[in-house]
Amino acid sequence: MVNGEFVGNMPLIKVIVAWGQSVQAPFVILDTGFTGDLQVTPKIAKELGLQIAGVTKTRIANGQIVEVPVALAVSSMEGLIEYIQVLISESMPLAGISFLTKFSYKAIVDCKYRKVVLEKVT
Repeated sequence: MVNGEFVGNMPLIKVIVAWGQSVQAPFVILDTGFTGDLQVTPKIAKELGLQIAGVTKTRIANGQIVEVPVALAVSSMEGLIEYIQVLISESMPLAGISFLTKFSYKAIVDCKYRKVVLEKVT
């Protein structure tokens, strides 16, 4: 089980993301409207040494379609390691539905009691 927290009205979780010899553990917004794995800022991508593998067209929250650089990285949650696709954007860092699916988690976001929990689904 992974516990997150609310900051303001944003549900945050900590993820471990790595590439090569670089590892970071940023807090990211748990965004159930984001269907990808992970989105990070150019600063985080540079610090990790991520190499852009291409560009993908992505529909953002306002409905606009934009082209976003994409890279490959490694992530770890509770000892399980998976390759993930990372979008690189000036927007807020996000973890999406595909990320949760790769690690077999279900998300419980309790706004009333301001709790965020990721539970393993077996």
